[in-house]
Amino acid sequence: VQLQASGGGLVQAGGSLRLSCAASGHTFRWYDMGWFRQAPGKEREFVASISWSGTTYYGESVKGRFTISRDNAKNTVSLQMNSLKPEDTAIYYCGADSSKIATTGGGVEYWGKGTLVTVSS
Repeated sequence: VQLQASGGGLVQAGGSLRLSCAASGHTFRWYDMGWFRQAPGKEREFVASISWSGTTYYGESVKGRFTISRDNAKNTVSLQMNSLKPEDTAIYYCGADSSKIATTGGGVEYWGKGTLVTVSS
């Protein structure tokens, strides 16, 4: 599985962005997909994940503001980010795993290149 994330950019606090992750491979529908982020000088942080069956999980810091979704027909997973805060600034990575994605990110089988999100105050 190859992953390509897009949609990052610069936005003011309170604004919205939508990230997308396009996946190659006909087995996409059976993979759990997730978003992680890493800010400068900080450890990787779990943002959200969605199982192959559509069950969603969110990190505490984004609950109620971010929404993860997937379109198996288009082999994409999206992250709608609303009410953005400066502390959401980070490089966002999408990952895919044939098993449940751990919130640590450990063991994730495939990673895409990140997309930078910058939220100005």
